[in-house]
Amino acid sequence: MDIKKALNDGALNMKKAVDHTSHEFSTLHTGKATPSMVENIQVHVESYGMTQRLKDMAAITTPDARSIVVQPFDKATMEDIRKAIQAANVGINPVPQGNFLRCPIPELSGERRLELAKVATRMAEEGKVRVRNARRDCLELLKKANKEKVITDDDLKRAEKEIQTLTDKHTAEIEKHLQAKDAELKG
Repeated sequence: MDIKKALNDGALNMKKAVDHTSHEFSTLHTGKATPSMVENIQVHVESYGMTQRLKDMAAITTPDARSIVVQPFDKATMEDIRKAIQAANVGINPVPQGNFLRCPIPELSGERRLELAKVATRMAEEGKVRVRNARRDCLELLKKANKEKVITDDDLKRAEKEIQTLTDKHTAEIEKHLQAKDAELKG
């Protein structure tokens, strides 16, 4: 049993939890246009008989802070894309303009900002749970190795301290991302 490898795996899983949470935060609409607000919307194209992510079907750009431009690779899919963006319920109403869709980003109301802040807090809590689950998995592995006399009690104690330090570090990182998102939402 390689303690170093177990700790590295635990740290890697914690890092993935932080990255996932950070990505989740980027999908929250803060009044400033970003392609991530729409890129993962699932679009069902009737003529193709299939469903794809929007970013696989169109070029998505933000010409300014208040709008997103979606330019389909196939103009025939424009109506399907428009319907999918409206159905996604992200508060965006796309307007067809020639061979692209302009998606104006509405100003956020105070009520909506508070609602999004709650969603961000929930996302952060889910991220922290993932970090704690990674800690639990790593500790179980180490305790099992200790029980089988593969590692000593002292090694186990040192590893437990190290895994707790990693847990604290990654939880603080999620908290930092949450505070930044909160400031962005309320600002």
